[in-house]
Amino acid sequence: MHLATLASGSSGNAILIGEENRNLLVDCGITVKRLLANLSMVNTSPLQIEGIIITHEHMDHIKGVGALARKLNIPVYATQGLWDVMEGILGYLKPEQQIRVQKDICLAGMKIRLIPTSHDSKESYGLKVTGKSLTLGIATDSGMITEEMHRNLQGCDAYVVEANHDLQKLMHGKYPWYLKKRISSNYGHLSNVQLAEALCEWLMENSQKVVLAHLSEENNTPELALSTVLGILRKSQARNRFERVKIRVAPRHYPDELIVLRE
Repeated sequence: MHLATLASGSSGNAILIGEENRNLLVDCGITVKRLLANLSMVNTSPLQIEGIIITHEHMDHIKGVGALARKLNIPVYATQGLWDVMEGILGYLKPEQQIRVQKDICLAGMKIRLIPTSHDSKESYGLKVTGKSLTLGIATDSGMITEEMHRNLQGCDAYVVEANHDLQKLMHGKYPWYLKKRISSNYGHLSNVQLAEALCEWLMENSQKVVLAHLSEENNTPELALSTVLGILRKSQARNRFERVKIRVAPRHYPDELIVLRE
């Protein structure tokens, strides 16, 4: 299994996941031109993309979905609740491109489970992607760790997970109070500490990689997110269980390197 964040943060999100020459996208919150350029930077042909899965309807996750689906003639997978609010945003898609999903789907030879998160959107989901022998957990845009997230994301081989903000930096920053409350609420975004505490329970001996994603440009820094998460993991009583895990931060505007997981 391989993966790469193609863009990450409030300015746009997209994740590439695949096995061999079959790939899918999770969200496309950037323009088609930028998405195609970022795919080329990780040596992936757009012709290998078999579909797009939508986690929720905020524009930093769906801005380029309709245009990309039309250009590549690929299907878009989303729950009925998300289609209800997206159809007028994505523009015309052929009926066969509008795939309604519930909980479990198969795409690009991989099994995908939708995992409810807690966000101020119509609906929002993380994903557990299962390939031939490896699993990837994705969880961004959640104000708290839901029971479904905790139950489904333990023991994945790799993760793309949200470390959105440092709480002190947020509270002492220049955002208006209503926005600070929204971000730090149970329907906002995960802080560095919240994510680290979850990883202490999710990571197991088989876990290989963690990509910290959806960092706030104003209320976090890559260095702060990484040091906070590593600090909490190193103090965990279970640290021997995941001491070989490699943790990195997803770039905001350009793709991360293609990560290839070992079996």
